[in-house]
Amino acid sequence: MSEWREVALSDLLTFGNGKRKPSTSGNIPIYGGNGVLGFSNDSNYQDETIVIGRVGAYCGSVYYETKPIWVSDNALSAKPKSDNNLKFLYYFLKQVELNQYAGGSSHPLVTQTLLNSLEFDVCTNPSEQKAIAEVLSSLDDKIDLLHRQNKTLQQMAETLFRQWFMEEAQEDWEDVTISQFVSLNPKSITKEYSISNIEYLDTGSLTEGHFGEFQSYQLDVAPSRAKRLVQHNDILISTVRPNQKHYGIVKEPIENLVVSTGFCVVTCITIDPHFIYLLLTNDEMTEYLHSIAEGSTSTYPSLKPVDIGAIEFKLPPEYLLSGFSEVANSAWEKIQKNYKQVRILESLRDTLLPKLMSGDVRIASHG
Repeated sequence: MSEWREVALSDLLTFGNGKRKPSTSGNIPIYGGNGVLGFSNDSNYQDETIVIGRVGAYCGSVYYETKPIWVSDNALSAKPKSDNNLKFLYYFLKQVELNQYAGGSSHPLVTQTLLNSLEFDVCTNPSEQKAIAEVLSSLDDKIDLLHRQNKTLQQMAETLFRQWFMEEAQEDWEDVTISQFVSLNPKSITKEYSISNIEYLDTGSLTEGHFGEFQSYQLDVAPSRAKRLVQHNDILISTVRPNQKHYGIVKEPIENLVVSTGFCVVTCITIDPHFIYLLLTNDEMTEYLHSIAEGSTSTYPSLKPVDIGAIEFKLPPEYLLSGFSEVANSAWEKIQKNYKQVRILESLRDTLLPKLMSGDVRIASHG
């Protein structure tokens, strides 16, 4: 029979301190408050471990590992007591948002003493804990698989781009600039814009091609930076701190998608957008763009759209561009379908999580 009752975290978990990260290098993850911060050949925790951010902006953040790890002095560890299911307790700690209990105003801190003192209404039946954890884990496993598929698809396109257009580029290919084939920041919202509601994306919500959630606004109360109207296959590149890799290609035809003026919007007119996207976002180009970004001691390095337009490249023959376009379009279509599925699964998981943790939704346990 299942049980939900008020218990102290100290009845469910044993907490431990992290230690200063080792200087060795290897394959064992080193965890800090913001996740993995490096790798070592040493470990201080084995098997199933929950890692909890201890101090600063990431205090109360929660991670789960099943392999040997090193927990640094910016984090705490948690191990299960008795037969409690650690994966269930990981989801429970994520749901309660431990950072809200942190002590200290200017420098938030989560300590073992604080964690041991907290009490919550929680499922204490190990069989039901396991059943709940299995449901949530199955969703996270599917999400992780889709992300890995997307990474593989993009890496395949990147490998083909590098081989055809960098390693095998011919000296007799024509030298051209990006501005000959694209428009830069071609559309802006005006007072005559016919749609009153917008979906808005800021620079922080796009990293290495992965779009975060759009923010819905009435146009008249939208952020002042919500000015760039974008369309299907537009390329977005943050003009601020290019090395932060806030870039992506718009694969959803959303007629009211508006992005921050912190983006340069590249609309390809006479060339495949995937070619230009990979040209602008490979590691060498990212380093170059960051090197030419202007800034001072008081401002962040920033690009001008004209800097992007002036980039030179050798124009491949049409048959190569056409062949690459076919491969890249197929890859990004699959990537987009996967991202849609990810959002559905994430929404389902986030809806289920509080309901499962409170007992509002019950799962039949086995064993």
